[in-house]
Amino acid sequence: MGMEGAGTETSITVVSGLPRSGTSMMMAMLAAGGVEILTDGVREPDESNPRGYFEFEPTKALRDSEAAWLPMAEGKAVKVVSPLLRYLPAQHHYKILFMLRSIDEILASQGRMLEGTGQETSAHADAKLAASFTRHLTEVRNWLADQPNVEALWIPYRAVIDDPIAAARSISSFLGQPLDETAMAQAIDRSLYRERLEP
Repeated sequence: MGMEGAGTETSITVVSGLPRSGTSMMMAMLAAGGVEILTDGVREPDESNPRGYFEFEPTKALRDSEAAWLPMAEGKAVKVVSPLLRYLPAQHHYKILFMLRSIDEILASQGRMLEGTGQETSAHADAKLAASFTRHLTEVRNWLADQPNVEALWIPYRAVIDDPIAAARSISSFLGQPLDETAMAQAIDRSLYRERLEP
């Protein structure tokens, strides 16, 4: 990954990952650190994400090749769900912060969300979803590795929680920006890590 001469153009910072993997937390960290974020507030905060989702509705049309908004994302950060990464137009340069979280913790977090809406999960459904997520992550890794206009930093969710300053320092270095690392660390609310499963 990487791109020759990437420093001569303005990159778009993309925060991505599986559902419930910490993408909203990462967007909050970037905003606190001084990165301008692209969000529209259409999806409002709720019990699952009391600090907000930091989403930008136009990203959902990437699959339909609707990306006229991308130039205004240059120099900013935007959240893009992982299945849509492959639809990012190749003429832009992207620095992708990809959140990694235990599949079991993701499923537990999703289960909590579903319970809040009166829906139920099952062991069989969870097993199928876990297999699907695992396949998807492999596909994403392989795809990103083949993109000359993409750089990616893989960020373990638990590592951010356990050592936020180190995570902030790594992100600042990757983005090549003098971010406020202390503010980034303070943006993390450990009380929202509700499904921690010990290894």
